[in-house]
Amino acid sequence: MSAGTGDGGGLFVDGTDRGRTDRGRTERAAEDGTRQAVATGPDRGPVGGGAAVMFSDHAPSDSDMVGTPAPDPGPAPVPRARTAAPRGASSRPEKRQSGKVAQRIVPYDLQPDVLRLELIELGDAFRAYQRRPEPDLAVLAELHDRKARAFAVWGTVTGDASLREEAERAGAAARTTREMNANRVGVDGDGPVVERLLTRAQAAHGRTVLEHVRAHAPLPEAEARLAVLMLTLRAARAGTGNVTGQDLTGWLQGDAERVLQELADVGWLRLPEDVTADDALTSRPEEPTKVTVPTLLPTEPRPFSFGKVTRARLSGWAQKVVGDRKLRKKKACAATRLLAVYTAAHSRPDGRLGGVGEDGGGLALDTVASFCALRPEDVAEHAGLLVAAGWLAEEADTAGGRLRGRLAERVLPLSGLL
Repeated sequence: MSAGTGDGGGLFVDGTDRGRTDRGRTERAAEDGTRQAVATGPDRGPVGGGAAVMFSDHAPSDSDMVGTPAPDPGPAPVPRARTAAPRGASSRPEKRQSGKVAQRIVPYDLQPDVLRLELIELGDAFRAYQRRPEPDLAVLAELHDRKARAFAVWGTVTGDASLREEAERAGAAARTTREMNANRVGVDGDGPVVERLLTRAQAAHGRTVLEHVRAHAPLPEAEARLAVLMLTLRAARAGTGNVTGQDLTGWLQGDAERVLQELADVGWLRLPEDVTADDALTSRPEEPTKVTVPTLLPTEPRPFSFGKVTRARLSGWAQKVVGDRKLRKKKACAATRLLAVYTAAHSRPDGRLGGVGEDGGGLALDTVASFCALRPEDVAEHAGLLVAAGWLAEEADTAGGRLRGRLAERVLPLSGLL
């Protein structure tokens, strides 16, 4: 047997074509950048002819020779040159990416790798959500769910209890966000999915405002009560609010100046100095009239507990009801518009009037009439006008002292989600 020195400083075994060892395959594997043996064992093993493979980067030992000697191999071949790495290539491993999620740094060496990548992607997804022009609670709930799962695994692999606590908080946030979304779209069981203008909480605040107006309106007629409702929503937070002539005439048509003056005369409303009711009717959006409702000033007992976002949402909701195109087309009077507001605020997600479990269903006729400045026996007539305007989907029933009916499908986005 003849042995020669390999290109790594070790020994190799070679012979005739019939008795060659796996040297050729080993060299080809080295040229491909691998350093693995092609023999049967992890380092070396027996091959044909009784000889053993010894790697060119492995020093010989007595155990490297197994079996009977091989035939005289003849002249040793010249070792092939090693394949050089491409110019500019780095021998260092690729730098692993780190990131940030929920104010926490994701370590670049976090294992398993799929967890590290999920946490990085999750942080990017939360930041992308914050840049959205409009919120999407369904998307946000899914992000919280992903965070709960990822942080639970992170806490397990690192033994960090604070990460597991963060996972629990994310799970709770996902449930809360889904509940908020259900309140917003009004999904009850298999009911229709409708994008609602108000959440259930906001609608409940709206009913508080309606009851306040019913109990504290200073004048008995429907026109004054409608003005009181709309101005109360404008001034609910600070006791002051801006109105334009277009607002006033949209609410009250030709009665606007008279009603505004009457409210000022009884002291419920204060106009700025040197501003008359007629001046208020000519005010434009760029220069609105700032009116004051003394009973709603912060120095007085607060009848409402909602914030500025809810106030704006409620004001916009009432404006949509009062300014409904079909109601305007039918020239609905103030009492009919008040009935539209009341039915929208006191309806379920499917549009039926009254809450679940109320006696006989529907709404108490006396209470409805009191809010709308009507006699109970006149409510049915105005309900019929709402049917004609496509506000109610069916003829209203006033038997047994209760108003029963259902909002039309087009009105469902304005329903109060009882």
